[in-house]
Formats: sequence, structure tokens, C-alpha cells
Amino acid sequence: MFSRTIFSERLKRLIQGSGMTYAELAEILHLSTAQISDMANGKAGTSLERLYQLCRQFQISADYFLGLTDEPRPLDGGGGPRRAGGSG
Repeated sequence: MFSRTIFSERLKRLIQGSGMTYAELAEILHLSTAQISDMANGKAGTSLERLYQLCRQFQISADYFLGLTDEPRPLDGGGGPRRAGGSG
């Protein structure tokens, strides 16, 4: 069963570990800072599209966000993380 708590804790850990701010991630994902904060604090979930974007940004498998594995396995294939204000 999906746990919003696991998702939010892992999102928060990845954001902090990257040195990125909520505002920077929000800009990359075209969301508000409040939306990122709500996801990181377990007040809101996410869509499949956003989950995909988060996986691409942090270069990890969706299995980690969904609680199917405790190891943040890297994504297979290209498409590195995007940067705020960039096109990548």
C-alpha cells in the first residue's frame, strides 16, 4: 500500500541532500513553493507526471519514492537532472 509518509520523507531527504531549496525545485517542476512544501510535509501527494519529473530530477527509480525499495536505485538511461532556469 502506498504511504504518503514514506513519499514525503524521501522527497524531503532528497531535496536536502541535493542542496536545493524548495523554491528551486518548484521552479524546475513549474509548481509553487507551497506545493513542494506540502508534498515534502505529507500534506499533498503527487501526480504520475510529477513523480516522473521528480525521478528524473533526482535520478532515482520511482520504486524508492513509492516505498517499494529502501535503496534509491539510479535511473537507467539518459536525462540528467534539470536546473532552475535551464532547458534540460
